[in-house]
Amino acid sequence: MVSLRMTTVLAALMVGLLALFGSGAGAEEVVVYTSLETDEVVEYLKVAKKDMPDLDVKWIRLSTGDLGARMLAEKDNPQADVIWGWAVTNLIPFAQQGLVQPYAPKGVERIPAEFKDPKHHWVAIDLYMAAFCVNTEMAKKKNIPIPTSCEDLTQPAYKGEVVMPNPASSGTGYLQISSLLQMKGEQAGWEFLSRLDKSIAQYIKSGSKPAKMAGAGEYVVGASFEFVCAKLREKGAPVQLVIPKEGAGYELEANALMKGAKRPAAAKRFLDWAISENAMREYAKWKAGVTLAGMPQPEYLPGPLNQILYRMNFEWSAANYGRVVKEWEKRFLR
Repeated sequence: MVSLRMTTVLAALMVGLLALFGSGAGAEEVVVYTSLETDEVVEYLKVAKKDMPDLDVKWIRLSTGDLGARMLAEKDNPQADVIWGWAVTNLIPFAQQGLVQPYAPKGVERIPAEFKDPKHHWVAIDLYMAAFCVNTEMAKKKNIPIPTSCEDLTQPAYKGEVVMPNPASSGTGYLQISSLLQMKGEQAGWEFLSRLDKSIAQYIKSGSKPAKMAGAGEYVVGASFEFVCAKLREKGAPVQLVIPKEGAGYELEANALMKGAKRPAAAKRFLDWAISENAMREYAKWKAGVTLAGMPQPEYLPGPLNQILYRMNFEWSAANYGRVVKEWEKRFLR
């Protein structure tokens, strides 16, 4: 079972961005909960509107932890029809608890088996990977070397210069913790995190904010995910994307049909579109990788994905989520 504190549930009920695209008379309506970044969603839904002009998409953007809290709070009367782009590590336990129902979207046979639930409780659309966003100007000013590995960040030069997401609220934060525990083994992993904690200035609720704080020059290093750093660089921020040489842990983002969805026909239309070529092509403009073959890989990555990624065990990540987060909070929560 997923355990979340009541304070998180109450906070989740107050969080979200509700957007309405094309409220035409007589159009079908669908309500979508997502943890995709807001600027991504805006671009993706422009494509959805072109492909499905008669479908009104109302959406709420929530952080990974808040989305789960909201689903739990609403489980007896679900308000959402679709979960779109939520971390599969978090989605797996909800599927096991029966909060989502099986649906095989049109074209699902084109998605490789490792990117979907065999009973179609969820289908992944993309992946993001753990990475460092380094402010090169601040690093030079403070005479701090550009890190190349996770181990580098434990060196004294980085003390107070690193910000990182909180794994209790951020899917990116949990990805970083769970990947390190899998790479190093639990005992060595917790010992490493204790050393890393000496360098951490803040643990942040959002997965993207550490990169943005580094981009703004508030800190030298933001432990975040790759594409937010790449986008900052495109916009002129003095940042460098660093994929740790130990390998990059990654997370799949997946879709699901809510059990008890009030608008099931519209929900299925949206889920069909969400794995279409048009949707995948748009995801590929933002993400390190998508689950449909033949889509381009971002130029900012230093090599092929199979040479960069650390192969994650998502079943382990999901099964140990509550235990790992509780242990992390006991050791490091400030």
